[in-house]
Amino acid sequence: MRTVPPPHGGFAGAPVETDLARLSADWAFLGIPFGVPYGMRDVYPPSAEAPVAVRRCAEQFIGYLHHYDFDIGGPVLDEGDLSLVDAGDVPGDPYDPPANAVRAAAAVTAVLERGGVPLVVGGDHSIPPLVLAAFAGRGPVDVVHVDAHLDFRDEVDGVGGGYSSPIRRLREMPWVRTIVQVGLRGPGSARPREVDEARAAGNVLLTAEEVHERGIDRVLEHLEPGVPVYLTVDIDGIDPACAPAATWPAPGGLTYTQMVRLLRGIVARGPLVGMDVCEYAPDRDVNDLTALFITRLFLVAWGAARLAAGAA
Repeated sequence: MRTVPPPHGGFAGAPVETDLARLSADWAFLGIPFGVPYGMRDVYPPSAEAPVAVRRCAEQFIGYLHHYDFDIGGPVLDEGDLSLVDAGDVPGDPYDPPANAVRAAAAVTAVLERGGVPLVVGGDHSIPPLVLAAFAGRGPVDVVHVDAHLDFRDEVDGVGGGYSSPIRRLREMPWVRTIVQVGLRGPGSARPREVDEARAAGNVLLTAEEVHERGIDRVLEHLEPGVPVYLTVDIDGIDPACAPAATWPAPGGLTYTQMVRLLRGIVARGPLVGMDVCEYAPDRDVNDLTALFITRLFLVAWGAARLAAGAA
């Protein structure tokens, strides 16, 4: 499978490989601009421009990846360690959602088959089920979901694959084990019955208030050591003071420091086998703060995993 090359170079200076059959790296940055829309108003969401915006922001870290990073206690990159490539963007047609879904799953499958860990930028939050579909036969996988909203609707307007339903779709995947939902606050598409159904399905629901009061260890205690973890982040799970350019911003979310602690805790317990950040709307950003936040999340994940692998 071939992807679309990035217009301005690879993420943080990473080499670009758009022929996924030739991909050779431990980690792969991948853009998936298009998911499953609810109607014509959603066919080209603001978040479709997110992969390009994040790459552009990451250019400022070129030349600094070998320097000491205080967020992880060492450099993000060292010679001979975990390698990263930019795998381009999944080709998409905003008016052909079914084909986009097939291509997205195929691209992630290709990355996994080549031994890579996908670092995905959406797109709206209909993206995670497309990514996790590629993990069939590779489980079990625990999922940590950072979001202001529950995302557990079975359908909205007859659409079961949209951004209000990704966690419901993940819960239906036999290879997905524990789902920990973090940062919940305010109203969203979930009604009381979806909250009851999520809990009955075994999902762990942690409000942002609970995380602020009890810390990130409240999340990590639900992850069994040694079980692979996939992290999905709807950017509205983050406090808008840190990441203002969310499609549906909500005050009171997680902070950068909490997310760094979460990433370090995940890689210390079990391998991080994939990650996505969705719902970033670049046209709403302020001084690229949200793009910077996302860039740092990916660099911390990559660097923390490198250091954890070296310590093992």
